[in-house]
Amino acid sequence: MDLSTVRIDTPDDVNVIIGQSHFIKTVEDLHECLAGTSPHLRFGVAFCEASGARLVRRSGNDPDLVAMAVSHAVALSAGHVFVICLREGYPVNVLNAIKQVPEVCGIFCATANPVEALIAETGLGRGIVGVVDGAAPLGVETDGDEADRKTLLRQIGYKL
Repeated sequence: MDLSTVRIDTPDDVNVIIGQSHFIKTVEDLHECLAGTSPHLRFGVAFCEASGARLVRRSGNDPDLVAMAVSHAVALSAGHVFVICLREGYPVNVLNAIKQVPEVCGIFCATANPVEALIAETGLGRGIVGVVDGAAPLGVETDGDEADRKTLLRQIGYKL
């Protein structure tokens, strides 16, 4: 077995969700799930098919985000992995709905941070064994940091 990393970088205004699923219908169901959460959400979805034609299946409502998701999926090239790139919305807005899609087995990450996927490669193929999501903490929040966090959540509409 060989271990490697694949870096997933996105622009500052894009969030990425990486997960694993199990069926060719995943792209359609994820598309419907995302389109139904918000009329303003922009997204691209790519899914690495693991049998049959073994294509990277794609969908979305923003051609640039579809291309970005496809690029990340091709770089990962791991069986039954999907990549969703989002704009004008956050993973917190769609994550529970995505988890309810019947084909979805699990989520590796949902983030705006740079990500490194840890890839295991065997004679059968490639799989994600985990992710590194952002950088390590630099300390523990102070009372001032806590106040700043709470202010930010209110400014962006997540707390009253």
